[in-house]
Amino acid sequence: MSRVCIGIAGAAGRMGRMLVQAVMEREEVQLTAAWDRPGSEFLGRDAGELAGVGPSGVLLGEGGEAAFGGCDVVIDFTAPAATLAHVALAESRGARMVIGTTGLDETGKRRIAEASGRIPIVMAPNFSVGVNVMIQLVAQAAKALGEEVDIEIIEAHHRHKVDAPSGTALRLGEAAAEALQRNLKEVAIYGRQGLTGPRDRKTIGFATVRGGDVVGDHTVLYAGDGERLEITHKASSRMTFARGAVRAALWLAGQGPGLFDMRDVLDLK
Repeated sequence: MSRVCIGIAGAAGRMGRMLVQAVMEREEVQLTAAWDRPGSEFLGRDAGELAGVGPSGVLLGEGGEAAFGGCDVVIDFTAPAATLAHVALAESRGARMVIGTTGLDETGKRRIAEASGRIPIVMAPNFSVGVNVMIQLVAQAAKALGEEVDIEIIEAHHRHKVDAPSGTALRLGEAAAEALQRNLKEVAIYGRQGLTGPRDRKTIGFATVRGGDVVGDHTVLYAGDGERLEITHKASSRMTFARGAVRAALWLAGQGPGLFDMRDVLDLK
């Protein structure tokens, strides 16, 4: 069986180096391209050595259409503008994409959905297997507890994270809202200050913490009268996300055009 050829966007970043490591530790896949932003100080470096796992034979370039030519799947955990540029390149070369970029606006999400009519794409706010199991549990708990609880979502990440709430927190909120037949856009409360008045039970609150080197903590709190239920996931290493993304890339290699998420990859739907 031939190996799946993988390209890594943003390979010099914290997550990009983890992705390189996750690819190089599996025999079923092969790193064939890696790139970083134009002007990066790491251009020309061996991607494997930069990731701390030894020579890969793949030097960091500036991306572009040529980088996509030898890739079956491109894994992208970069930034919205870069990701959308990569989607256009993937369309032109028929490459599949695994997208873990957060902070995409509605226009960007629509663009990706449009591209998925021509190429296979897995897009998820979190590629941890544990988090995706948590999403299922959050929906089940919300459906069972119904209107008898207040729902709050608390998330914590490192000081360098630039978007809030996290994409994972929003996905958890969507899971709870959908189970209760609510529209998250209409019921979400992002922080509170001053005289807010009594809490509306139909709302879903979000609290964001940023500091230190926290990889990612998420808790969904169901607070009722006389009892509380908390569902929590804590990530201690980015490798859990990287390995999940490589697992998604392997699964995606056998798929036709469409927009998928980790629930498809893990057969949780």
